[in-house]
Amino acid sequence: MTTARIDEDAQTLIIAGTGARPAAASLDGPRARLDAKMTGGGKTWKATFPLRVSRWGGAELPLPSGQYALSVDGIDVDDLAVEPVLLPSLRVSVHGADVTIAPAIAPIYETPEGQRTLEERYASQIGAGENAVFFESFYGQTAGCNPRAIDRVLADRAPAVTRYWSVTDLSVEVPDGAIAVIEGGPEWWRARAESRMLIVNDWLRHRFVRKPGQRVLQTWHGTPLKRLALHRPGFAPRRMAAVMKESRRWDVLLAQNTYAARILKKAYAFFGKPIWVDGYPRNDLLTTGDPAPIRAALGIGADERVLLYAPTWRDDRSEMVDFIDPQQLAVDTDSVVLVRGHSRTIKPGRDHAGARVIDVTGYPETSRLLLIADALITDYSSVMFDFSVTGRPMYFLVPDLEHYRGELRGFYFDLAERAPGPLVHSQEELVRALEDVDVPSAYERRYGAWRAQFNRLDDGEAAERVVARILDQGWLTA
Repeated sequence: MTTARIDEDAQTLIIAGTGARPAAASLDGPRARLDAKMTGGGKTWKATFPLRVSRWGGAELPLPSGQYALSVDGIDVDDLAVEPVLLPSLRVSVHGADVTIAPAIAPIYETPEGQRTLEERYASQIGAGENAVFFESFYGQTAGCNPRAIDRVLADRAPAVTRYWSVTDLSVEVPDGAIAVIEGGPEWWRARAESRMLIVNDWLRHRFVRKPGQRVLQTWHGTPLKRLALHRPGFAPRRMAAVMKESRRWDVLLAQNTYAARILKKAYAFFGKPIWVDGYPRNDLLTTGDPAPIRAALGIGADERVLLYAPTWRDDRSEMVDFIDPQQLAVDTDSVVLVRGHSRTIKPGRDHAGARVIDVTGYPETSRLLLIADALITDYSSVMFDFSVTGRPMYFLVPDLEHYRGELRGFYFDLAERAPGPLVHSQEELVRALEDVDVPSAYERRYGAWRAQFNRLDDGEAAERVVARILDQGWLTA
């Protein structure tokens, strides 16, 4: 006989049975895999799975939401059943081999009626009375990018300000002293209404009603190479209407450089409102940070070569592109390979695995990964404009260049003419370029021109400038 139960005090899932103890048991999800602690033997045995784990050397946090496959060696688990149990940090249920981890929200609030009630309550609130900021990064899937860098300085300069972070679930690590609010829950809607400022790096989702005195700072999330919003190929009236509606919600737009300011202004029809050209706060860490503790937390030696593969997403597929074999790349280049999918590929797909391969798609801050990388492998991602702050080599793996440039998106400039590193079209070409010691010097002049145009304000003080502007405007009280 085999049974399943949730230990609410210990926040564990326990599978128990009779007879000889199985050799192993596991929970396998798209972004996390757990091996059970096996105990007992003889007459009875137990497999205990913690529902809170430490990832990448950080604090213990709940498992990411999603579907997990339960496996117990030699045991048929089809008859297992645990109805949804709501714990303080997550909700869990078991149906045979299917284990569902969900955000810690009462199920009533996830129904259409529950959400409609919360939305109507939000819309009717006067709001904006709390000296607080509502932060959101990449739709709550991470707590990073420019908002996190601003949070870091704001916490120091204005400790009286309450900092709420919108998260999809409590597996998302928020900054120290901040309050995580789960998307769609009652506290999420309340914080969104009451905060005097919203600082976001992408579109505002769900219903948005600006409260009296409330301000929205849109930091955006990269200097663009690929065409955005109104500049995307094809005439789409619905898209145009959506873009116009969205940009009218913003009070201020942040740009990394004057090139980005000019494009974002036109792409989002952001006319008549200020654009702060202050450099990117997320890049401050690249000039002020210490890579040693980040490497140590990821289990990477101080002398190991680190390659970061960080491609952008594709409009015609939901999962991360599979243009490299990370394990083979690690072997061929004697490197540790970090695989970083785009924020839009966090939910679909699975983590890459292998010796000396670390999938960091769900890692909190891209800037920490850039700080420890000896070289960047990307394609059309805006990460190229961030990594160039370091001055380290970049390689552009672009096997679908013609398709992406000609059909999917289009570019604002010719990448082949200006890229500060080689464009390669296969993993074999990539390996040869990585092993060619003359590549950095061959692109030195291009790299210098690139940094002069795009990184002039990435001096380690961008977040300080942004926070100073916010406080000078009186939008928050220090």
